[in-house]
Amino acid sequence: MTLGFKLIYSDRYNLNLGEHIFPTVKYRLIRDRLLANGIAQPEDFVEPSPAGDEDMLRVHTAAWVEALRSGRLSASQAAELEIPYSKEMVNAVWLATGGSIEAGRRALDDSIGFNVGGGFHHAFADHGEGFCAINDVAVAVRSLQASSRIGRAMIVDCDVHQGNGTAAIFGDDPDVFTVSMHQFHNYPQEKPVSDLDIHLADGCGDDEYLAILAARFPPALYDFQPDLLFYVAGADPFGEDQLGGLALTINGLKRRDLLVLKTARRHGVPVAIALAGGYARRVEDTVAIHANTAAAAAEVIAAA
Repeated sequence: MTLGFKLIYSDRYNLNLGEHIFPTVKYRLIRDRLLANGIAQPEDFVEPSPAGDEDMLRVHTAAWVEALRSGRLSASQAAELEIPYSKEMVNAVWLATGGSIEAGRRALDDSIGFNVGGGFHHAFADHGEGFCAINDVAVAVRSLQASSRIGRAMIVDCDVHQGNGTAAIFGDDPDVFTVSMHQFHNYPQEKPVSDLDIHLADGCGDDEYLAILAARFPPALYDFQPDLLFYVAGADPFGEDQLGGLALTINGLKRRDLLVLKTARRHGVPVAIALAGGYARRVEDTVAIHANTAAAAAEVIAAA
């Protein structure tokens, strides 16, 4: 029995960062876990095509795209990016961005599209930050708008860190509503204003987090009525995350996923999912959280 939606994945999603706190091996481990647990079958996975530069340029400056393509990053650009530059990294980012575009297309056709990667929400139009070279979700939204598949999009970002690049990119756009629910006392220090910023106190746990999300997200969705919701499902609100300071459990994070997906389903809004951050002390915990997001999506589809 298949999932009822497609998982967009490639073995080439690995950014090849070497010894780094960002465990990009997680993408393959998520795929393996979903197959081993019987949540997904091999035929549920779809290989993406890399994004085209014409789509990249709908969001990013020509100078930044060329710097990444050529490897000619300034010292300050490389420092802000915080991951080692390589051609393999650039190719993986272009591919993951193609995966988010495909997840958006699949969501419009199948109610849910799932990119087993992406969510690089710290990338700005003219530079990268915080492990993020290209803002794949922003590129996907612009690509789908350009092809007239959607008019209005909502981005709901539940990573532990504010989606600063996304907020800046769409700051003056009435057709894209950005939501960021994050730990306030955490990276980035400067937080451009989202349409809805939900600042959380250090140590916020399951019940408080879910109560706030339930109170703030559904009214925003109802009022804005997007054609598509992009859900950035970070694993780093987990209490054992090395770069986070919230206290959610693995079960609490799955409840978060179900809340977002069920709310969108009730309102008839298709959802494209990208995974974003996750830096747990045990990579198995990060993998379990991300795999649970796919399991939650499967539950929502099955219940329809």
